Amino acid sequence: MDTSVYDVVIIGAGPAGIQAAIHAVRKKSRVLLLGRIERSSLYSAHVENYACVEGVKIGQELLEAGIAQAKGFGAELMDDDVLKIRQQEALFALDLEGGATITSRTVIFATGTARKKLKVPGEKELAGRGVSYCVDCDANFYRKATVAVIGNASAAIDGALTLTGYASKVYLVSQELVASADLLEKLKGSTVEHLSGTWVKAIQGEKAVQSILLENGKEVAVDGVFIELGAKGAMELALEIGVQLDMDTMTHIDTNKLTETNVHGVYGAGDITGHPYQMAKAVGEGCVAGMEAANFARKQKGEGV
Repeated sequence: MDTSVYDVVIIGAGPAGIQAAIHAVRKKSRVLLLGRIERSSLYSAHVENYACVEGVKIGQELLEAGIAQAKGFGAELMDDDVLKIRQQEALFALDLEGGATITSRTVIFATGTARKKLKVPGEKELAGRGVSYCVDCDANFYRKATVAVIGNASAAIDGALTLTGYASKVYLVSQELVASADLLEKLKGSTVEHLSGTWVKAIQGEKAVQSILLENGKEVAVDGVFIELGAKGAMELALEIGVQLDMDTMTHIDTNKLTETNVHGVYGAGDITGHPYQMAKAVGEGCVAGMEAANFARKQKGEGV
């Protein structure tokens, strides 16, 4: 048995991901949980409608307790962001922000789908007309163009680096970048022009994006703006390996009652699978996903379930 390969990798350290980790690791699987609990929508919430938990509980406390449980059962935890996912025969390879690549027999997507907005003038009005939230989806439309990527973390850096293969000029606008040394070094060695210590005040244009106005007063002419706030979205990562979306909404991944997607070995749990956005649903789906992924991995290794 190849001990360098994980049986189950879970992307997202919210209630769905934590519950998936607990159930998967208790099936004697090698489990890695990727994510930061402070990015979960539960983190700053107050919970009073969860069965068997009396009174009002702070989300942070629940998440911290869940992480301790998962680690206590033997799950591993890393706070790296995932930049890329690709299939390698029967395995999945995940490129992490810190420069490492890990492989796994299964992947569980357990992150939310909400896109963070800049909430500046012009963003809503020019959405789809030069304002995008997905570099991997829309980069090809900006060949030989001038573009700006807005963000302070790994998704923004990775997006800017990707766009250098398409656009003639790429700006990265950030207040203060927080990313791994490896990714920052790649940015430093690239052709991306980093406009640091400032932020976007407005996105300007009539029928399409024409420029961005920065808080330092500078106006920068661009043809497109990519808003990449935080980690790379699970939707983009899922699409990279052919996971189908829910045809009714096109905003969530499509799963069955066993939390399986159309890609063998890939599962979804929590907000990414759709409404209702409730902790009870997330935990339930995480339970199913963790057990199903562990069973799939054991079959792949030729072990009994």
